[in-house]
Amino acid sequence: MRIGLLTEGGYPYVSGDAGLWCDRLVHGLGQHEFDVYALSHGAHQEHGGWVPLPPHVGRVLTAPLWDSDDGGRRAGSDGGAYGRRARRRFAECYGELAATLCTTAPQCPTGASAEAAALEADRFANALYGLAELARDEGGLTGALRSETAVRALERACRTPGAPRPAREARVPDLLAVAARIERALRPLSLDWYDADRLGAVDLCHAASGGTAALPGLLARHFHGVPLLVTEYGVRLRTHYLTDPDAPPAIRSLLAAFHGRLAAETYRRAAVITSGNAHARRWQERCGAERAKIRTVHPGMDATPFAEAGESPECADPLTLVWVGRVEPAKDLVSLLHAFAEIRKAEPGARLRIVGAPPDAEGAAYLAHCKALAAHLFPDEAAGPHAVGDNPVSFEETGGPELPARADAYAAGAVVVLSSVVEGFPAGLVEAMFCGRATVSTDVGAVVEAIGGTGLVVPPRNPRALAEACVALLRDPERRARLGAAARARALELFTVEQNIAAFHGLYLEILSRTPVRRLVLDETGEPLPFAVPAEAHVPGRWTGPAARVVARGGPGWATDAPVRATTAATEGAR
Repeated sequence: MRIGLLTEGGYPYVSGDAGLWCDRLVHGLGQHEFDVYALSHGAHQEHGGWVPLPPHVGRVLTAPLWDSDDGGRRAGSDGGAYGRRARRRFAECYGELAATLCTTAPQCPTGASAEAAALEADRFANALYGLAELARDEGGLTGALRSETAVRALERACRTPGAPRPAREARVPDLLAVAARIERALRPLSLDWYDADRLGAVDLCHAASGGTAALPGLLARHFHGVPLLVTEYGVRLRTHYLTDPDAPPAIRSLLAAFHGRLAAETYRRAAVITSGNAHARRWQERCGAERAKIRTVHPGMDATPFAEAGESPECADPLTLVWVGRVEPAKDLVSLLHAFAEIRKAEPGARLRIVGAPPDAEGAAYLAHCKALAAHLFPDEAAGPHAVGDNPVSFEETGGPELPARADAYAAGAVVVLSSVVEGFPAGLVEAMFCGRATVSTDVGAVVEAIGGTGLVVPPRNPRALAEACVALLRDPERRARLGAAARARALELFTVEQNIAAFHGLYLEILSRTPVRRLVLDETGEPLPFAVPAEAHVPGRWTGPAARVVARGGPGWATDAPVRATTAATEGAR
């Protein structure tokens, strides 16, 4: 089948979000053809280039989301020379969209409130698709989305009786900022991706995230009936809620309403929604996704670099604890150091190795604070009055001669510790599981779902509980071995690249099996050939059969006939 992979700020660019799992997905499903439609976040991505693409990637189309203040995109511009009828259509559609942003949606609608919520959802959807149809007719809307007409529509919506208080207090600079942000989010409306031979020609759209990345998939569904699969390893709407905490309340209120409406429409129109863990799944349900549509597909990680450590779980020092990750305040190394002070009282020979990647500016300041705390809590110890002291806590980086890779860091300790107060899917914890290590973790994010009873879990910001769990494992090598073996088995079963690819392959087939036929294949006599183009087929040998004719139907109008060749075996099997 032909998959339209929709990305934002990631694949196929070298840098960005979700690039690694998209790359593994595309390489792992070589029996399908992929078209990539990518939205870039900055000039650095464009200059950095693409990752190597396999031959079954048919085309790559890109569009920037970062050139926001040039030409007709300047806030307050007239947006181009539209005719009177187009200006009226834009004013009506954008006015409806703005009005929905100032209507409070109930969190758990029932009865009359559910009916009202459905009407508001339809109102937003009609406005959105009305803008999309206008963009297709007029060749784009970018200037109009930042025009005075758009700003005045937002102002009228904010002054409507019943509008939320933050919206009612919006000032002109706030409205200009909101119009600019909405224009950026709706910029895919102005792209030329929705012809019958582009997104209209794919069998399935797979959005690698929610939000703006899924918008081309919504339009492909609207114009051509293409089914949409949405994958979120981090719920995009939650990210919008947590972004710009210092922004004025009016801006945050209106943007939260917009992204909430867009997420609800995406969830409503998607055939299937996948989450990376139960934590993300709960967020999706809270943001309007139907439970019956959601599937959990755990991230796929490469277990190969950790195979040697996992097959040889012995460690050099059975009293060493290891922490591996990115040094930042959310990892709460301060609590870990205080917990280690309690561990040293129970096990004087214990050591703690903190292994992190080179930090950024914020991480460097936090690392300096942690080093100062470690020096205060653990004065250098010396074997005698003339020996050099040694601190039981060491701060190290991977890539050196002692720890050339992350697997070596995990293998250096008997117990791996995770002390975070905020965590999504704990990739570092899964790496430790691949290495067959027993773990002690805080109960945050998807930690419990990942370890599933193969490690010890304690409350976050509780140094005493963290210390007691670590001491329990340090004193019980048999228990450590059992937990480590169980953790490795669980990780190899649930969190490998192979299971991730197999899960998405199954979802592709499931969605296509429930999708109405969009292409009618005819033989040389004009009779239809059921199953002549199955969702997945590979016939070995040469293609020697008679030509068939494909008539593509999708959206408004018929596409031109495209010749395809069918094998004799495939044709006979279809008959």
